[in-house]
Amino acid sequence: MSPQQSTFPALKRRTMDNRPVRTKRTGAVRHLLLAAAFLVCSSQLLMVDANSWWSLGLTPMQRPEMYIIGAQPLCSQLSGLSQGQRKLCQLYQDHMTYIGDGAKTGIKECQYQFRQRRWNCSTVDNTSVFGRVMQIGSRETAFTYAISAAGVVNAVSRACREGELSTCGCSRAARPRDLPRDWLWGGCGDNVHYGYRFAREFVDAREREKNYPRGSPEHARMLMNLHNNEAGRQAVYNLANVACKCHGVSGSCSLKTCWLQLADFRRVGEFLKEKYDSAAAMRVGRKGKLELLDKRFNPPTTQDMVYIDPSPDYCLRNETTGSLGTQGRLCNKTSEGMDGCELMCCGRGYDQFKTYKHERCHCKFHWCCYVKCKRCTTLVDQFVCK
Repeated sequence: MSPQQSTFPALKRRTMDNRPVRTKRTGAVRHLLLAAAFLVCSSQLLMVDANSWWSLGLTPMQRPEMYIIGAQPLCSQLSGLSQGQRKLCQLYQDHMTYIGDGAKTGIKECQYQFRQRRWNCSTVDNTSVFGRVMQIGSRETAFTYAISAAGVVNAVSRACREGELSTCGCSRAARPRDLPRDWLWGGCGDNVHYGYRFAREFVDAREREKNYPRGSPEHARMLMNLHNNEAGRQAVYNLANVACKCHGVSGSCSLKTCWLQLADFRRVGEFLKEKYDSAAAMRVGRKGKLELLDKRFNPPTTQDMVYIDPSPDYCLRNETTGSLGTQGRLCNKTSEGMDGCELMCCGRGYDQFKTYKHERCHCKFHWCCYVKCKRCTTLVDQFVCK
């Protein structure tokens, strides 16, 4: 039956003078209209809920002082903020640029860590950032929440040290007990304590302002997000270490000045990737709290990741789950890992083609002081999933 035929099925009966008569099916029509209205409202709610502060990492932001007088306020221009996050934005406008930097750092690190996986942390737009795949409480979602929260701690802590924020400065961390007595504790360290506290207030605001029934799937997802946010913040906080600089005549290092310094964010990403691999499967218990799906394992700590839904296989494009599939992805023919053609292509096979690869070669050091290289071109084989 064509759409035109099924649009008005009630206009079939006619009077003796051949005028159409509308049958009394108003109840059914009313139900159809209500169902349509419900679907429209539901889709709008999903769109609103899909927006995320992560979008700050994809949208270039000007510093607050660069906005001209009379222009629209900064916080009203930023998409993806919840009500609580927008209030924090109004109180700490100078922080927003660095929250965006942190989100961007987290997204880039996520893409690096998953570059050889079926799901490679691809961004799809500027609002939901990662698309519908984040609606599933999977391991991948857990990692995304953790790495983005870590990115905010990292960016805000560094901005404090550099004097970019009005409410914080250099680290005031206590002198480590194991630091030698003749070494000075000072300098200007990264303020990881402030970065941790602010990231907790801002990132968790979206989750804490929700009011879902205790024990519901939505409540479980909220608890999962909060736990993984904390795991990301803990990673940056715990990996920060003591850095020292030598002083003395001719580099004798007779005196050292030490301070607290953030770990390289690549190390944070690798640490969280290990937590992703060992993430704990959870479910909602009778008391409305998350509990282990398999009681044989040890309960997760605040540094561990948790998830509540199994991951899709990400092999094929699926609009429902948000999977982009692996068709067209490069694979490694000789690898037996996840980047290998057998696993990456999900058994569909692959195509082979040749391409030119350009790289620096035959580098020589010249006195003084520079390195000069040649540019070499080679023809290499590449393999792409069907």
